[in-house]
Amino acid sequence: MSEDSEEEDYSDRTISDEDESDEDTFMKFEDFHQCALLTANSISDPFFPRTTQILLEYQLGRWVPRLREPRDLYGVSSCGPLSPTRWPYHCEVVDEKVQHIDLTPPHSEPVYIPTGLEIEPLYANSKEDAVVYLAEDAYKEPCFVYSRVGGNRTPQKQPVDNCDNTLMFEARFESGNLQKVVKVAEYEYQLTVRPDLFTNKHTQWFYFQVTNTQAGIVYRFTIINFTKPASLYNRGMRPLFYSEKEAKTRNIGWQRIGDQIKYYRNNPQQDGRHYFSLTWTCQFPHNKDTCYFAHCYPYTYTNLQAYLSSINNDPVRSRFCKIRVLCHTIARNMVYVLTITTPLKNADSRKRKAVILTARVHPGETNSSWIMKGFLDFILGGSHDAQLLRDTFIFKVVPMLNPDGVIVGNYRCSLAGRDLNRNYTSLLKESFPSVWYTRNMIHRLMEKREVILYCDLHGHSRKENIFMYGCGGSDKCKALYLQQRIFPLMLSKNCPDKFSFSACKFNVQKSKEGTGRVVMWKMGIRNSFTMEATFCGSTLGSKRGTHFNIKDLESMGYHFCDSLLDYCDPDRTKYYRCLKELEEMQKPVNLEKVLDDSDTSLKEIILDLESSSRGSDSSESNDSQTYLLKSSSQIKSKKKHLKTMKERNSSLVSYQNAREEREVGDKGHLVQSHKESNSDAKGMRPNVSPDRMFDCFTRHLPNQGLD
Repeated sequence: MSEDSEEEDYSDRTISDEDESDEDTFMKFEDFHQCALLTANSISDPFFPRTTQILLEYQLGRWVPRLREPRDLYGVSSCGPLSPTRWPYHCEVVDEKVQHIDLTPPHSEPVYIPTGLEIEPLYANSKEDAVVYLAEDAYKEPCFVYSRVGGNRTPQKQPVDNCDNTLMFEARFESGNLQKVVKVAEYEYQLTVRPDLFTNKHTQWFYFQVTNTQAGIVYRFTIINFTKPASLYNRGMRPLFYSEKEAKTRNIGWQRIGDQIKYYRNNPQQDGRHYFSLTWTCQFPHNKDTCYFAHCYPYTYTNLQAYLSSINNDPVRSRFCKIRVLCHTIARNMVYVLTITTPLKNADSRKRKAVILTARVHPGETNSSWIMKGFLDFILGGSHDAQLLRDTFIFKVVPMLNPDGVIVGNYRCSLAGRDLNRNYTSLLKESFPSVWYTRNMIHRLMEKREVILYCDLHGHSRKENIFMYGCGGSDKCKALYLQQRIFPLMLSKNCPDKFSFSACKFNVQKSKEGTGRVVMWKMGIRNSFTMEATFCGSTLGSKRGTHFNIKDLESMGYHFCDSLLDYCDPDRTKYYRCLKELEEMQKPVNLEKVLDDSDTSLKEIILDLESSSRGSDSSESNDSQTYLLKSSSQIKSKKKHLKTMKERNSSLVSYQNAREEREVGDKGHLVQSHKESNSDAKGMRPNVSPDRMFDCFTRHLPNQGLD
C-alpha cells in the first residue's frame, strides 16, 4: 500500500464506535494488577503473525491481542518534541525564536481619524539611498523544488550592521515577510514586502522586526508595493506594534499605533504596473528595544503545534478530542484534523450530525486562526453548553489548511503558487493535498452521517465587522432562500457589536465555484458558509469605531457555538422569530410569484433541520441583504436562556402542553400568512397540520435520551 493510500485510510475515516468508546475495547496496561504485555512476533505460535503492531495482553488466564496505538498518526505527542517546520531549501532562516505574549490592551483601541494633513511620500529610485535590508533568497528558484527542516540556516549578512542611528530590520523567521528596506532620510525608511513565493503578486501581509531603536524620535515607514486599490488603512486601521521591553516590564502585548496614516496610489514601477503605498509615523517607547510591526496578530504553525500538544497532553480534553494527520503538504508539513465529540459505547453515536470548521487556507488571514482558537477553547472547555455540543454533534476541525504558506509568510497562496481556495474541485492531489484530502474526508463523512453545517474561516481586507458568505439557493425556492440565512441572523443577534448580517451575501459567482463554500454546498451541505473577519474593527454598537483585538476574535468562536445551540434548540421560539424577520426583509420581493414558481412545500420551508444530503442545482441567487435589521437590542432582550440537556429534558413536558398556543401564535400565523399569499396555489400543496409539524420537529432533533 502506498504512503498516500495509507494517509487516506487513516485520516479520512470518520470516528467509529471504537473511537467513541470511553476507553479502548481492552483496559489500559496500567489498570491491570497482574498482566503481561508482549508483541506478537515474540510468540512462537504460528497462529500469530510476525508483527510488532499487535500487542498481547494477558487477561483472566488468556492472551488477548489488540493493535498498537498508532502514535505516528498524531503528529503531536507527549513522548517527544513537536514536528519540526520544513521550509523550501533556499529560504534563509535565522536561529532566533520569535515569541509574543497574547495579552490585550485594557482599553479599546480607536481607529485613526484622518486630519487631512497626511502626506503622500513618493520616492524616486536613487543609487545614493542606503539599502539596509535585502532578502533575495526567495528568487533563487522559479518553483518549489524540495524542503528542508529549518530552511537555510546560514543566512547572508545584511548590507548594514550596527550603525549608530540606523534601524536594523529582520524578517527571516516564521511567518515573517519583508523583502527590502531603503533608508531615504535620517529617520525615514522605504519598505518593500515580498510577494507570495513563486508568484509576482499578493502583497498584503507584512511582519518584521526592528532593532536599534531610539525613544522619542518620530520615524516614518512607507511600504510601496501593495497591489489592492482599496484598503482598510484608508478607513482608520492602524498597523500593529509589539515591544519586547513593554511586554517584559508592563505585560503589554500587541497594540495599535501610528499617526499620519495614508494609503495611496504611487508612481509606476519599472514593470509599468501601478502600486499602492501605506505610510505611517510612530515613536518607539524605549531605546535599544526589539520591536515588531505586523498587518494582523501573528499566529504561526509553531503556535498551532504548541496548542495541539497542550490538548494532547491534557488527560481530560484528549478523551474527546482526537488529533490526527489529515495529510502532508508539498513541503511535507503536517495538516492536522481534529475530531471532537463525547465518546460513546453504543451505536447512538451514528445518529449524531456533523459540523465542519476549517481555517487558514489563506495564510495571511491570521485573524481566522484566533477565531478558531476561541472556538476550540470553548468546545473543549468544561461548561455545560460545551458538553451539550459534544454530546449532540461530531465536530471535524482542520485548524490550518495551508501551513506551508503560513511558515514562509505568504498572504494568499501555497507553495504551488496557487490559491488553494480556488482549487477544491481540482483532482491534483499532489499539488493541492490539503484541500483534496479535506474534500475527500467530508465526502466520506457525508456517506455515514448528515453534515448540518460547514464553515471556512477567513479574514477580509476591505470591509469592517464580521460577516458571512453563503450560497442560499435560488429565490425561486423559498425553502433554500430563507434556510441558509437563519444561522447568520442568529449569530448577529448573539454578537450585535461584531457581526453584521446586512453585510452577508448569499450567491455563487462563477469565479468562486472552486471555493470550499461552494463545493461543499454542491456536495449537499445546505448550511455552507465562509466567515469573513475584518482586519480592522467594528462599526456596530459598543465596539463602533474601535479595532478588534485578540479577545474579540476569540469571542467569535464562543458566539459561533452559542448560535449553533440556538439553531438546534428544541424550543423553536427564536428560530421562528428569525424566520419571521427574514420574511419581513423579503417583502419587497413578489412572494406570490416566488412560491408559485416553486415546487417546495410549506413543510420544507419550516423544517430546515430536515436538510438531506442533496444539494441545490442553483448556482446563482439574489443578494437580498440590503434591508436594515430590526433593533438588535429588542431581539436580544427576548433571547431565551440557552438550556443544557438536563434543562431541556425537564422542560419538554411543559413544551408539549404549550405547543397548541405556539401553533396558534407563531406557527398558525406563519401558516396563515402563506395561505393568504398563495390562495391560487392552495390546491397544489399538501396540507401540513400543526401536529404533523411538531412530530417532524421532535423526530429530527438530536436524541435527548427520553426513550
